[in-house]
Amino acid sequence: MTSLALGPSWLDPDYLLGTFGLAGLLIIVFAESGLLIGFFLPGDSLLFTTGLLVTAGKLDTPLWLVCVLVVLAAVLGDQAGYLFGKKVGPSLFRRPDSRLFKQENVEKAHEFFEKYGPKSLVLARFVPIVRTFTPIIAGVSGMNYRSFVTFNLIGGTLWGAGVTLLGAALGNIDFVHEHIELILVAVVLISVVPIAIEFLRARSKSKKNPPAAEGPRGPGQAPQRGGRHAKR
Repeated sequence: MTSLALGPSWLDPDYLLGTFGLAGLLIIVFAESGLLIGFFLPGDSLLFTTGLLVTAGKLDTPLWLVCVLVVLAAVLGDQAGYLFGKKVGPSLFRRPDSRLFKQENVEKAHEFFEKYGPKSLVLARFVPIVRTFTPIIAGVSGMNYRSFVTFNLIGGTLWGAGVTLLGAALGNIDFVHEHIELILVAVVLISVVPIAIEFLRARSKSKKNPPAAEGPRGPGQAPQRGGRHAKR
């Protein structure tokens, strides 16, 4: 296997797959799909690499089974995120920052959810970091559970199976075999582009419109969230 020299070695897709195999892949997909601590995990590049390696015969599991298991892990991860968000409620917005938790990520996912509604569960799958927090925000907002399950299944299938199959399809191309490390770097960079664009937009917006000072809130009072997508 080639080594993807981008970021720490323990986040290298080749290293993760070579060390932990399919079980490690499924755990990472589950964690990145809905656990607060999973936002930094390399989901896109990992799925793409998995497809490449299955095609190259370096992973023994059949491609169809890999896709089924990945989709299942992705859907269950979002499910866990939704239930967590529903349990913690608006208190999530008062949680202090830590090394693995930033309110900025919560705010970004909340804005994404407010903008796209239930469709955000599909769209967010393809936006790193946002995909981790969106199901949690859906739970906090009280999104209708049946609607959540529907869009969760659609998003989990399109992302989990789609990116894996893309890697498998490109794995049959000689150019990809000859430049696999370059391809993997490109996948990671493409995954980061939406984050960079959103960061620059938010930075520009904050400069043009400084946040207005809020009046004092009563003890335990949370900022209003959920808006038009909350359960009625």
